[in-house]
Amino acid sequence: MKTMLLFQNKTIPVYLTDTNKQAIEKLTAILNRKLTTGKNALKTCLKSLISVEIVGSEATLHSYFERDTLTISLY
Repeated sequence: MKTMLLFQNKTIPVYLTDTNKQAIEKLTAILNRKLTTGKNALKTCLKSLISVEIVGSEATLHSYFERDTLTISLY
């Protein structure tokens, strides 16, 4: 399933393996929190974020540069 998320005034596609609304809410909260309190590698990934893939309890953050792509836990 594909849905869209508004983050940093950009529309980011989010791909889900199942329809879990709680995962989207957690993802939004985590991304906003990590933008201010995260480490530099995570902040770099968030600045160039192009899509998110959620599988189970993990979210893979895809960025413009493959080396900046990260996977974070939602729970």
